[in-house]
Formats: sequence, structure tokens, C-alpha cells
Amino acid sequence: MPDNSGNRDSLDMSEHLLLGVAEELKMPLVQIARLAETIIPTTEDSKSLRMIQSTADTGLQLIDNYILGIRLRSEPQLFELESVSISSILYDTGERLSSLAKSYGVNLELNIGGRFGPVTANKQALQAALVSLGAALIEALPAMDGNLNRQLSLQLATHRSRYGIVAGLYTDASQLSHSLLSSGRKLSSSRSRQPLINLTHTSGAGVFVAETILNAMNLKLTASRHRNLYGIATILTANNQLQLV
Repeated sequence: MPDNSGNRDSLDMSEHLLLGVAEELKMPLVQIARLAETIIPTTEDSKSLRMIQSTADTGLQLIDNYILGIRLRSEPQLFELESVSISSILYDTGERLSSLAKSYGVNLELNIGGRFGPVTANKQALQAALVSLGAALIEALPAMDGNLNRQLSLQLATHRSRYGIVAGLYTDASQLSHSLLSSGRKLSSSRSRQPLINLTHTSGAGVFVAETILNAMNLKLTASRHRNLYGIATILTANNQLQLV
């Protein structure tokens, strides 16, 4: 196994600096979001202000989730795995994403494909990963679709597979594929500014923040299909000990 101790100090310093910058960026985003929220009731142009508010709130979530991902990697003992309800997490994720989805004209749907018992994960971390992934896909959907005359939809869904309980986000855009994720990971490691070029014109940071968080729980993102839809999901292990007989 290669010895990376030679660059460990510089890596830690770099991450420490990025965490400091992330914390500094939170304050102006909070101010923007709360100012927009205050002005909305007093103006006729509420749609634009709601877009500003939801964009600022999404930026805050992404920063908080990035910080969480770094902490999970450096202090895994602080985030113990537990028995959690995946349907509850998907519902709460939808609530967190609803404002952003409305701003982008995306219809957010919840699709629980059956009755499942608890799964093993860290609730805070799993929800943060799904929120980050969902925000990235909501922002990418209009460009992926190209048809401005139809309603865009994104499903938060779960189903059972032979590998475990699958939970993720799904749409009818065929760009969401194994090759997309594979090439995105390679381009991200080579510091490309647009590693998910076939998905979004942005950096797609939410996808990689989600993956960082999941990796800390020994989970990963994978391309997935569900009821003729394409998606990105993670596979969770059922906590059979707590299932009702």
C-alpha cells in the first residue's frame, strides 16, 4: 500500500483552508436568503425573489453538506450508523428540495415502491447526500431535457433489488448512466471544471459532495433504473434485526 504520509500535512492544510472559506461564504448567502424572504410579501415580482431565496438556500445546503462530508472522513467516530427509515428520509429530502424544484419548474414526486423495514445508515449523512444529489439534478434537468413546453419531473424513489434497498432520484433523461458517472469521476480527479459535461454546464458539485458523504459510510453512488426511469441512487443494507415478524 503506498505511503501518503509525505503529503498528509499539505492535504490537511488545504482542507482546513477550504473549510474556512466555506464557513465565510455562508454568511452572505444567509443574508441574501433572509433579505429575499423579507421582501417577497411587499413586491409584485415575488417569482424572481423566490428564485433568489431558493438558490441562496441551496448554496447554504451544499456548503453545509460539503463540511459534513469532510468531517465524516476525518472524524468518522462522530457519525455512528443506526437503524433509519428510508421512506422518512426520502420524504424529508423532498421537503428540503421543494422550493428549489418549484423555482426550476420541476415536479418533485415521492415513490415508495413497497413496504420496507429499516436500513443501516447515518440519518443526517444519508439525507445530506440525497439533498445534494437532488439539488444537482434539479438544476440540470432543464438543460438535459431541452423541451421547454413540458412538465419536468423528478422522483425520489426506493425499491428492492438483489443487492439491497435502492434509494435515489429518477427521471426520464437517459443521460443518467454508468458511463456518465464513470467519466465524471475520472474528470473530477483530473480537476476538470465540468466533469459532468453531458449532464450539467456547472461543476456538478452536488453529485460529488453526495458521493463523498456516502463513501464515508462505505456506500457509493450508482446509475440505476426504476420503472422505465433513469436515475442515480445508492444501495442500502436492510437492518433485518429490527424488522417486525
